[in-house]
Amino acid sequence: MMTISEQIKVLCVRNNISVSELARRIGTSPQNFNAKLKRETFTISDLEQIASVTGCSFERKFVLSNGESI
Repeated sequence: MMTISEQIKVLCVRNNISVSELARRIGTSPQNFNAKLKRETFTISDLEQIASVTGCSFERKFVLSNGESI
């Protein structure tokens, strides 16, 4: 399974935008955004904003150890 940071980088590639451009679109500095990428410290609100500006959805769910989603 990909980390959140890896997923965000894939979103950037698929949307043909740089990570810096994505940071600007959600209203943060590229430096702050890159720090969050490195530390994996995105909030749910951050992820929902990223989804909104990239035209996708962010779904929160728990996945049990047997693979079942709840």
